[in-house]
Amino acid sequence: MEKNSLPLRVGVGAIVINKEKKIFVGKRKDHPNNKWQMPQGGVNNGEDLLSALKRELEEETSIKSVKILKELDDWTEYELPNYLLGKIWRGKYRGQKQKWFILKFTGSDNEINLKTGNPEFIEWKWVNPESLPKIIVDFKKKLYEKLLLKIRPFIN
Repeated sequence: MEKNSLPLRVGVGAIVINKEKKIFVGKRKDHPNNKWQMPQGGVNNGEDLLSALKRELEEETSIKSVKILKELDDWTEYELPNYLLGKIWRGKYRGQKQKWFILKFTGSDNEINLKTGNPEFIEWKWVNPESLPKIIVDFKKKLYEKLLLKIRPFIN
């Protein structure tokens, strides 16, 4: 399979910040070796980015109580490592092109429930923003370092 012949999947990501200025992360069911990530997912055909964001966030975390602080201007991209090519997304994509949103969590922690219709996370926690690049899978580290720069004004 020629990697460059595959398109990027269009997706959205949610940077959810709580009152203590910490960021929501979940431990993925399919990658439980202590790697965490922020909620993210694909955009369906005909779906606008904001609807996709709210749907993905609710599907993965049950979170509905959020206020959108900012839609990041730039699109971010990451490529899958070769060992994952053809294994996820039914082999249709080489990576993702994502639009990220910074959200303020306005609910309480008991709203968060990972036991959803199609669970993706097995555990969740709030983390200090600086730790984000250290706890993500290696192939998304640079993306998370870029996102961290965009988050700073909202947590300082």
